[in-house]
Amino acid sequence: MESYRLTATQALSKFRDGSLTVEDYARSLLTRIEKRDATVQAWAHLDPDYVIQQAKQLDLVPPERRGPLHGVAVAVKDIMYTKDMPTQHNSPIYEGDEPKVDAASIITLRHAGALILGKTTTTEFASTTAGPKTRNPHDPTRTPGGSSSGSAAAVADFQAPIGLGTQTGGSTIRPGSFNGIYAFKPTWNAVSREGLKIYSLILDTIGFFARSVEDLQLLADVFALEDDAPTSDFSVKGSRFAVMKTMVWPLAGPRTVAALDAGAKLLREHGAEVEEIELPSEFDLLPEWHRIVLHSDGRPTFLPEYRVAKDKLSPFLADHVENSCKISRALQLEAFDGIAALRPKIDEIAGRYAAILTPSVVGEAPVGLESTGSPAFNAIWTALHTPVVNIPGFEGENGMPVGLSLVGPRYHDKHLLAVSKAVGRIFESEGGW
Repeated sequence: MESYRLTATQALSKFRDGSLTVEDYARSLLTRIEKRDATVQAWAHLDPDYVIQQAKQLDLVPPERRGPLHGVAVAVKDIMYTKDMPTQHNSPIYEGDEPKVDAASIITLRHAGALILGKTTTTEFASTTAGPKTRNPHDPTRTPGGSSSGSAAAVADFQAPIGLGTQTGGSTIRPGSFNGIYAFKPTWNAVSREGLKIYSLILDTIGFFARSVEDLQLLADVFALEDDAPTSDFSVKGSRFAVMKTMVWPLAGPRTVAALDAGAKLLREHGAEVEEIELPSEFDLLPEWHRIVLHSDGRPTFLPEYRVAKDKLSPFLADHVENSCKISRALQLEAFDGIAALRPKIDEIAGRYAAILTPSVVGEAPVGLESTGSPAFNAIWTALHTPVVNIPGFEGENGMPVGLSLVGPRYHDKHLLAVSKAVGRIFESEGGW
């Protein structure tokens, strides 16, 4: 196997046994990127010489001093500060800007020995729906999703084993589904957002892309995600799952409908008890409340850019500052408090099951780069702060991947990953994609 195709866990094994150097690994990834970049265009900044410089330095680290991510290449969404690379937010306001400081997540990754490969594309400030230049590696005429477009596409195309993204609506889970890879949105604020361009403090969550759940579990350890109860091996057989269509089910396309049916059927065939449930009616306002929070938090977030460079700011974001939707403070508080009241209630519901199975997307990745797709099936879980994992395995009308989400209670991240590992094996091998 070419080393660029290795998962993070596989690469670490080869570094440990001496069969692969970080430099050779980095050169393999760079060759892959050079071959595919004109098609996928996942990178906002990539300096091959600097990548090799980092790799050589990592190869000099004695085995006893190597971190848990020693040599593993990581693609970083270009809204996170990196002291040795530009952070431009896909905005002309910050073109060429180099803050000379690392975000908390990057500090953690470097300390663990990661190789920071480069910065990946995003929609403007990870806040708009118009796609960047990046294309879906499975069909370049289609979007890879967003706003974490480049990180998801790079991981799916074997240009990096790990990608960092963020989610305010559906910006981690949706690209995971569109690109046919695993995507993990942890519990809100479980990973520090210091050094990240904020859209909404109440919603923004750092997330991860990988081609295996083992790699997501590795990242969970690096970022010290801990449940109260110890996590043990999980078996689908004898476990209880909920299937939840949610209040946005009318938006589901035919292949998402088929995927949810197939996912539930596969779980039953493997010995699980599967129960279809509905959210109580008090959850019906969640999509609207999410929209209100998004627009309300966007007002102070983009005020500085609005004041100094309104002509370079997306009209959508300028509208936030100008409160074009005429959202009153009373409506804002109703949304804030209404969502907060529902969080312990969804914890109780989700806690009755191994996980909730629910759609990740409306359908497969749409054609064109004008839109990164709908976050309809993701936004409510973002607002509720629950951990979510996209599980690949199902197929759309045009042969593109369609994923399903597993959802757990807040701060049950490691349990959810254990469940996802077992379910992922089934969906990947029997889901049809």
